[in-house]
Amino acid sequence: MSALTTSTPRTARPAAARGAGGHGAWRTIGTAALATGAVLALWYLLTSVTGFISPARFPTPPEVWGAARQIVIEGYSNARWHEHVLRSVVLVTAGFVVASSFGVVLGLAMGASRTVEAFVNPIFLLLRPIPPLAWIPLAIVWLGLGDAAKIMVIFVAAFVPSVINSFTGVRQIDRPIFEASAMLAVNGWRYWREVLIPGALPSVFTGLRLSLQASWTTLVAAELVGAVAGLGQILNQGAQDIYPAMILVGMASVALAGWAMTQGLGWIERRVMPWRSHS
Repeated sequence: MSALTTSTPRTARPAAARGAGGHGAWRTIGTAALATGAVLALWYLLTSVTGFISPARFPTPPEVWGAARQIVIEGYSNARWHEHVLRSVVLVTAGFVVASSFGVVLGLAMGASRTVEAFVNPIFLLLRPIPPLAWIPLAIVWLGLGDAAKIMVIFVAAFVPSVINSFTGVRQIDRPIFEASAMLAVNGWRYWREVLIPGALPSVFTGLRLSLQASWTTLVAAELVGAVAGLGQILNQGAQDIYPAMILVGMASVALAGWAMTQGLGWIERRVMPWRSHS
């Protein structure tokens, strides 16, 4: 009997893996729900029931619910909740997409070419230590208080992680892969498409996740100054009004929007690198 007929069917192990993965996913969801419920119960106990934490310092769950209803239905600080979220998401997306596009290309080029690295790296090392928030005053001077200044600051924040991780991804490709591509005379665009980009992709997406996180952190800080609407504006106005419940709503909104965009980036990563989702 041939080895083909005696071997285990190819579909057996993937099916088992899918079952185990599904069970693990439900377990993760259950654990997260249990932890969230415990935190909410403790929060209610310490604020509403015992008064151990003063509502003036940290709002109670009913107060936060009331603030959430207010901003969703009536609006707060010049806009309703969905308008604040949409404005911030648009700004983050614009700055992140532009910065990651340039950053990934530059990082890959630096990793692939010692000449490009020698030319760009001194300038990059000079600008890298400057915190993104330090660019806010200059962005305002150059571009005013509008969206362009915020996008510029987001660009600066998202650019650095994408460059560093793309560069590192190329340099971490195993040397035998380069040797094999040289033996097969793989060059030009084919060399980038079949060797550099696939080999660097895991590190590239790590950089994109870091860039997205930096984009949200920087946006909130940028919107604290000169914003008409946005999640940062909710936090700023809530602080001026001494409205802790609304501040917490703003913080939760930032977390929710950032989580949703991170999940979207993860979806793209699984489509670009399907082999990692089954590993």
